[in-house]
Amino acid sequence: MSIEALLSDNKRLVDRALDRYLPKKGKLASAMRYSLFAGGKRFRPLLCLATARALGKPAKKVLPVACAIEMIHTFTLIHDDLPGMDNSDRRRGKLTCHKKFNEATAILAGDALNTLAFDVLARETGNSEIISEVGRALMEVVEGQVLDLESEGKRIGLARLKAIHQLKTAALLRACVRASALELNANKKQLKALSGFAGHIGLAFQIADDILDATGTAKELGKPVKADKSKGFPFIIGLARSRSMAEAEKQAALKCLQPFGKKAKILRQITEFVVARKK
Repeated sequence: MSIEALLSDNKRLVDRALDRYLPKKGKLASAMRYSLFAGGKRFRPLLCLATARALGKPAKKVLPVACAIEMIHTFTLIHDDLPGMDNSDRRRGKLTCHKKFNEATAILAGDALNTLAFDVLARETGNSEIISEVGRALMEVVEGQVLDLESEGKRIGLARLKAIHQLKTAALLRACVRASALELNANKKQLKALSGFAGHIGLAFQIADDILDATGTAKELGKPVKADKSKGFPFIIGLARSRSMAEAEKQAALKCLQPFGKKAKILRQITEFVVARKK
């Protein structure tokens, strides 16, 4: 099955589950649903489901984890777009939450999605280790955003940029694979391999994102472009080196999957897609 078909099937499965978890009435519910169902590939949920496959377990066993992490991801996007953060008007080709509703509603919608995510984890998994894993990852994302904001308008080095995105981008991807693996009772060796994989794919994802920001159009990407021109990878090391670095991170991620053999086929497809994607 192609990665496009996988993403499409995964999106339908995850969207049905998300619909069951979300409230349906009132302004807050409308804002939560607007942002959560505004598009997106459901990339992080696919990582969760593919991790289950790599471990030889049914993907649906980690569906609650996948949904919870997608809620957290959407919460971070809502807050990233706020005037006090990245101040973006559009996301995925649509008005951002604070532009569609208002700033206060957007803040509360993000807060509610974050809270609901941990409620889902508590009710559906009952596993404190999983809840802690996702909580630690979210703290890293927040720390990464702080470093990112502190770097605004400054010329930073490659080491700092990588450190920012190991927190801001890769941390939640690590949570996808590690929380799913914990739910399925993976052993320490498997957890270590999956953690390494997620760290490499996280950097590859961000480098590819920065390349698209530098070379794409707002129409193609559905959001403002050239947003990271002061601190994106192409700005700091150039497009050619950025592409080489993304490829190197991809190869490192693929190497981490070797212990899983053919069962990691979907994770390998995801890895290839991360670097090759056009939006």
